[in-house]
Amino acid sequence: MSEREREVGSLSAPERRRRRGIATMFFLGLGALLAFVIIPKQNETVTFGFVMDKEWVAFHEWSVSSKTGSLGFAIVALLAALLAYLQFRARKTIRLASALFSFTFFMSFLCWAASGKFIPFTGLLQGGLLLSIPLIFGAMAGIISERSGVINIAIEGQLLAGAFASGVLASLTHRNWLGLIIAPLAGVLVSLLLATFAIRFAVDQVILGFVLNVLVIGITGFLYQRLLIPYQSTWNSGSTLNPIRIPILWKIPLLGPILFNQSIIVYLMYALVALITVGLFRSKWGLRMRAVGEHPTAAESVGINVNKVRFRNVLLAGAIAGLGGAYFTIGAVGTFGKQMTAGQGFIALAALIFGRWSPLGAVAAALIFGFANNLQSVLSITGTPIPSEFMLMVPYIATIIAVSGFVGRVRAPAADGVPYKRGESH
Repeated sequence: MSEREREVGSLSAPERRRRRGIATMFFLGLGALLAFVIIPKQNETVTFGFVMDKEWVAFHEWSVSSKTGSLGFAIVALLAALLAYLQFRARKTIRLASALFSFTFFMSFLCWAASGKFIPFTGLLQGGLLLSIPLIFGAMAGIISERSGVINIAIEGQLLAGAFASGVLASLTHRNWLGLIIAPLAGVLVSLLLATFAIRFAVDQVILGFVLNVLVIGITGFLYQRLLIPYQSTWNSGSTLNPIRIPILWKIPLLGPILFNQSIIVYLMYALVALITVGLFRSKWGLRMRAVGEHPTAAESVGINVNKVRFRNVLLAGAIAGLGGAYFTIGAVGTFGKQMTAGQGFIALAALIFGRWSPLGAVAAALIFGFANNLQSVLSITGTPIPSEFMLMVPYIATIIAVSGFVGRVRAPAADGVPYKRGESH
C-alpha cells in the first residue's frame, strides 16, 4: 500500500467528505478561470453601485475591466480552495475559505456576465433578501415540525392560507396589522389538519401534505373566483406595510438599507430565526423537540408526552408559515393572486434539506435561492446574453449536490415521518 493510500485510509468519513467538497471548489475555481477569462468576450468596464438612498457612503461606485475582474477574482477563488485543502482538518479555516471562495467565484462570474453594464449591487442584495423572506419562514416551520418527527409537506398550503387570510382581512378592514394577526391563525388551521391526521390517525405524512396543499389551493382558488374577482374593491384591495427605518442603523453603508429599512415582517423574521436558533439548542423546549424527533421511545421513558410535543410544535410551525404567507400580500403587493405562492413552500423544503435541518443553514440556503432568483432578473434587465433559466437552475443544482451527499452527508431526524404509539418501541 502506497503512502498516499495509507493517508486516505486514515481519514475519517467527515474528513473524506470535506476533501471532496474542497475538490469541488478547486474544479469550480479552475472552471471559472477557463470560462470567464480564456473564453473570448468583449472586454468592457463593469460598474457596481453601492448606494441606494441617503445612507452614509463608503463607496459610491466601483468600475473594473471585465477581464481584469474575472481573472483577479478567479485567482483568489483558487487560492481559497488551496487554503482549504492545506487546512482541511481546521473547520473554522474551512468555513472561512469556503465563504471567501463563494464570494470571489460569484464576483468573477458577475464581472464576466455584466461586461459593459451597471449593476446596483446593494439593490441586488436587497432584492435577494426580500425574495428569500417567505422561504425563510417556510424553512423555519419545516425545522420545528420535522425536528419533532412530523414531515411537513404542507408548507405550501400554510403559506398560501396565510397569504389569502391576511390579504382579505386587510382589504376588508383597511388595517394591515389585522392581516398580520390573522395570517398565523390561517396557518394553524392547516397544521391542525396535518397534526390530527398524521399524529392521531397515523396517515402517511407525505401523501397527507400533498392533499392539504391541493385542498388549500382549491379553497383559495374558489373564493378568489367567487369573491375576490367580482368584488375586488371590497375583498381584494389591500395595501402594503410601510418600511420602518431603524435610527442610525439604516445609514450603515451597504448593509444598513438592506437590513434595517424593512417592514415589520422582516424584523419579525430576524427575531424568529434568533429565537429558534437559541431555543432549539439551548432550551428545554428544543431538547424535547429533538428528543421526540430522534428517539421518541427514550423521550417517553423520561416522562415526555411524545405526541403532545409533536402536536404543539406542528401547530407552531403552521403559525410561522402562515406569518410568512402574509409577506406575499401585505408585505409585497397588497392584493391576493391565485396560487401566488407559486411553489415557494417546496423550495423552502429544499432549503431545509440543504441547510441540514439547522436554522442558520436553512437561512443560508434560502438566501441562495432568493439571491439567485433576483440575480437572474437583474441580469435579464441589464441585457446579459446568459439565459435567465440557467441562473434559476443554480440553487436547485446546489440542492441536488447537497442531498446526494457529495459535499456532506444529509441526514433527517431519525424519527421524522414515523408515527408514534405510546408504549411501542422504535
